[in-house]
Amino acid sequence: MIGRDELKSLVNSWPVHGWLGLGLVAIFWTMNWSLSGLRTHWIFFPLWLGYCFTVDALVLLRKGDSMLTRSRRAYVELFLVSVPVWWLFELLNWRTQNWFYEGRQFFTDFQYAVLASVSFSTVIPAVFGTAELVSTFKWLKEVRPGLRIVPTQRNLLGFFVAGWLMLTLLFLWPLYFFPFLWLSVYFILEPLNVWLGYRSLAQYTAVGDWRPVWALWVSCIICSFFWEMWNFYSYPKWVYRVPFVNVLHIFEMPLLGYGGYLPFSLELYAIYHLVMGLLNREGKRGFIQIINDPVKSNISDSVGAV
Repeated sequence: MIGRDELKSLVNSWPVHGWLGLGLVAIFWTMNWSLSGLRTHWIFFPLWLGYCFTVDALVLLRKGDSMLTRSRRAYVELFLVSVPVWWLFELLNWRTQNWFYEGRQFFTDFQYAVLASVSFSTVIPAVFGTAELVSTFKWLKEVRPGLRIVPTQRNLLGFFVAGWLMLTLLFLWPLYFFPFLWLSVYFILEPLNVWLGYRSLAQYTAVGDWRPVWALWVSCIICSFFWEMWNFYSYPKWVYRVPFVNVLHIFEMPLLGYGGYLPFSLELYAIYHLVMGLLNREGKRGFIQIINDPVKSNISDSVGAV
């Protein structure tokens, strides 16, 4: 248990934006689950902004710095990049129809586009902030080197072709290949980041360092819990129609559907760094500090290489 002195120290050191985050979560979570009628279209953003601020404050306490304190401008850019990123997945869902929004009919196309964009802006800050928090825990730091996937031209070309093949199958037969919605984008963009010299997960997996991947996976599962939990009693809300596996729901999401969040987290990482590179913002390549540098390991420490 936390003693009185430890609790007092925590309260005294808790940053201002952390208090703001906790306040936003407390107020808008309560409002979202207690008010009736249309409400979530204006509650979603402040609720998730509160989550982002709270997580960032936890990172600051554990590391001494955080995304928000390292660069406010770069932190805001996370929200801006997040909007078109999620619209990309909405475009892919137009073909698969795996989810839809109850309450959409109450808004004009323009209203929906604006309100949805504001809500979508919190996706990347939430996932990256949580990933950085996960990276501060001892268990992740002690993950040993594993399989090395070396970004040779052959491997990169294989990834790239596989990504386009998955995307083609998705559009031709969405009923059977809908899982590729959560895989194809990463397989296409990861090679592009390597070829263009932008930051990528390949620099880590090349030496068998899977810590950033684990951090992203765990962070997206954590975020998915809050996304789905807060969505459950929301209105408007998203509802799923996932073929073949639409059983054993946890909130609105079928259990197996949570598996899609794992590659989704990697796609967010790849898209963000591609966008930052194309915008000549790679000077901020150290802004996302999930794992600063790949682990230095001998080949004998690794279980193999591809």
